[in-house]
Amino acid sequence: MKHLLNLLAAIALLVWGTHLVRAGILRVFGANLRNVLSHSVSNRWTAAISGLGVTALVQSSTATALIVSSFVGQGLVTLPIALAVMLGADVGTSLMAVVFSFDLSWLSPLFIFSGVVMFLSRQSSPVGRFGRVLIGLGLMLLALRLIAASTAIMTQSPVVKALLESITTELLLEITVGAFISLIAYSSLAMVLLTATMAASGLVPLESALGLVLGANLGSGLLAVLTTAKSAIEVRQVPLGNFVFKAIGVMVVAPFAGLWLRYARPYITDAATVVVLFHLTFNIVVGVLFIGLTQVVAGWVGKWLPKPEKNMVAGRPHHLDPSALATPSLAISCAAREALHQADVVETMMVGMLTVIKNNDLKLAEDLRKLDDSVDELYSAIKYYLTKISREALGEEESRRWTDIISFTINMEQIGDIVERILIDVEDKKIKKDRNFSDAGMAEICELHARLIDNLRLGMSVFLNGSVRDAQKLLEEKARFRDLERAYASTHLTRLSGNTMQSIETSGLHIDLISDLKRINSHICSIAYPILDSAGALAPNRLRQAAIEEASG
Repeated sequence: MKHLLNLLAAIALLVWGTHLVRAGILRVFGANLRNVLSHSVSNRWTAAISGLGVTALVQSSTATALIVSSFVGQGLVTLPIALAVMLGADVGTSLMAVVFSFDLSWLSPLFIFSGVVMFLSRQSSPVGRFGRVLIGLGLMLLALRLIAASTAIMTQSPVVKALLESITTELLLEITVGAFISLIAYSSLAMVLLTATMAASGLVPLESALGLVLGANLGSGLLAVLTTAKSAIEVRQVPLGNFVFKAIGVMVVAPFAGLWLRYARPYITDAATVVVLFHLTFNIVVGVLFIGLTQVVAGWVGKWLPKPEKNMVAGRPHHLDPSALATPSLAISCAAREALHQADVVETMMVGMLTVIKNNDLKLAEDLRKLDDSVDELYSAIKYYLTKISREALGEEESRRWTDIISFTINMEQIGDIVERILIDVEDKKIKKDRNFSDAGMAEICELHARLIDNLRLGMSVFLNGSVRDAQKLLEEKARFRDLERAYASTHLTRLSGNTMQSIETSGLHIDLISDLKRINSHICSIAYPILDSAGALAPNRLRQAAIEEASG
């Protein structure tokens, strides 16, 4: 019982080490990995090579599948190219299995010691996050050594031998067991390394080990399908296509596994090397055979998972992909895109608001007020999505982006509330009482509104691109808008002194309206503060003064 517990603990340590490496690499290089993939998909071969390189670094074809799936969902990559990336990704993870099959146990204490020192000394820096990667690598190597020691003892037990003989005599059963363990471990790499170590210890016969490896490949494809099961159709298509490749590959290769073992075994003395080279050979063969069929398989997947017909509301793409939460940089990107959609809804409300003021359109006013509910729902959804991203998993830049998104969505939500109040005031004080602004007053409102729309679009650009120059321009617009609002309030009072009837009737609404427009502009311009602050282009006293102004008005 003790030896079995030791084996299970060693397996758990191997899985945990794999998780640490994958998470650490994504934290350190997450954005760069996405850039490499997005700029290396000009054709199927370069796409496959980029997938190989990224997955060899991340040590998880599932993580690569999630990244590439998001590209397909955003329309940045076509499905056939994404499937080519995944063929390369499978070769990448099998190459890492070969590397770990060598006796690198002497590196384990070095990696763990160096990683702990780096992590504890500079936890929140890239050095500290790379230390986590070294800790994960060290734990993986240590786990492999512990597994070998535990299995060597267990192979001496007659009970264990009888049990293994009873469950490793059927290829289909071996494939099923391998796929199931890969799903539980959330890593085909860990499963292949475990199988190789047990084969080297004699706990599992080589013939059965090959069946378990085929199952690990099948389980890897199924894992990505299950992980993206609740995502958009475009996102789910990539893992499904990759699973098709793996399933066909397993069906084609399985009958010849024994034949491959017969011809390869005489030249390879180490059982673990036989297992990992079979894993590598399988994925290379699948990649070479199927890279020319990505278009065909993409067609199949398109029929099995057809894209839904899109309309203006229900059919819009929702970017808060739950499967992306496993990749922090990808999840941040999803939240940013949803925040931009929230801003688009706010812009629709603001543009329609002027039409209501001009034309006294009660029906449009009611529709626009309903949009505020959508703005509030988007704010809640984005906020909840962001809270599910571990702050510890974010780098310094991603953590700052996390804060920027929260701030942006809060400002958009508050703008939506202000627009809703304006619409209610216009209905009660103007439309229902059949009053109108004077021509001069309407011209002033139109001028402020036009500047407001321009500033909103500039603010969205600042949020998207983080341009310091545009942020400075947006901040300058705040001062201009404030001066203009004061000037128009003064001219309105002048019209009142001239006893202009329209100005008198709408005086209260007019003053409230231009004041509300100024508050909306303040929320828009506040988008610039985090950008300028992070760039060191905003003096601390200016920031405090801005906060005071926001609170007061």
